[in-house]
Amino acid sequence: MAKQFTLGKRERLKSRKAIDQLFREGQRFSHSPIRVFYQETKTGRLQFGVAVSSKLFKKAVDRNRVKRVLRETWRLQKNELEQQPRVKETGLHIFFVYTDRELPDFNTLYSITGIIIQKLNKRVNG
Repeated sequence: MAKQFTLGKRERLKSRKAIDQLFREGQRFSHSPIRVFYQETKTGRLQFGVAVSSKLFKKAVDRNRVKRVLRETWRLQKNELEQQPRVKETGLHIFFVYTDRELPDFNTLYSITGIIIQKLNKRVNG
């Protein structure tokens, strides 16, 4: 059995080609302060990426902190989405873009990520 709360190399969306395709052809929705891009894939795995604009946060330290917190909230809650049969068989690429100018706290992002996962669940599994 795989470890439950991980975000390993194979679970990260890093391919420039896949990310470009996701932004071009994928579906999207927003739940302030996060814009979510998602697309079903044939890979059979759930992959996740995150971005923070350098226009919003000039200091790399701040951008990296926001990304780190977003990845952590995803890591702790993604199992709800991974258990869905449709996601297991087809796979899903998901990308979060943080759009607020304020540095977030962990608890706020944790609850927002939970809401986003529920929305994704409804959209993907109908």
